[in-house]
Amino acid sequence: MSLLELKNVSYIKEEKSILEGVSLQVEEGDFMMLAGPSGSGKSTLLKLFSHLLSPTSGNVLFRGRDMLSYDPVSLRREITYCVQSGALFGRTVEDNMRFPFEARGQSFDRAAAEALLRRFGLGDGILAEEIRNLSGGEKQRVALARTLVMKPAVVLLDEVTSALDLENTCIVEEVIREFSGKGTTVLWITHSPEQSRKLGNKLLTVEDGKIRSLEVLR
Repeated sequence: MSLLELKNVSYIKEEKSILEGVSLQVEEGDFMMLAGPSGSGKSTLLKLFSHLLSPTSGNVLFRGRDMLSYDPVSLRREITYCVQSGALFGRTVEDNMRFPFEARGQSFDRAAAEALLRRFGLGDGILAEEIRNLSGGEKQRVALARTLVMKPAVVLLDEVTSALDLENTCIVEEVIREFSGKGTTVLWITHSPEQSRKLGNKLLTVEDGKIRSLEVLR
């Protein structure tokens, strides 16, 4: 049984077909890179998998069950989604890192949060830093740390390194590799041909709302 599955899924917005008859299986532990032109439907595909959108027709499954049968809050504790401009809230970095714990009724694990932030190249004392003082790259890495700190089953990444410099891109890639190596299933949209082939075990190419190819890389 696949972890995630699209079964003949179509999505139409304002009478425009975004996805058309897409079927796809994602196995547990996959590290799938998604490539294709802008507007081809890649982000819509991730939003369907994260239950931010519902299909116009067809079915989206998680662990063999239709996503519509799940409680959305419970589902988003297992499937997390991070975009290029991950929005931060509150006043400080700690406000953001506390949120995933509090949303689950758990005590804030400061040590785990600090350790993950350090892995992203964010130094000691970053929890107390005010959001307004962070650079764009720092905000992006905090958003990623907030996404990953509870070790979700599935991580959906939408061009999360496109605004980062080479050094920080490499840091993010290495952290995501580590999570993948420990069993997290990853789907990652990229417009970088090099990145699309060096990271994942599969490469999905989407064009004009349809799957053009699915390559097994390793």
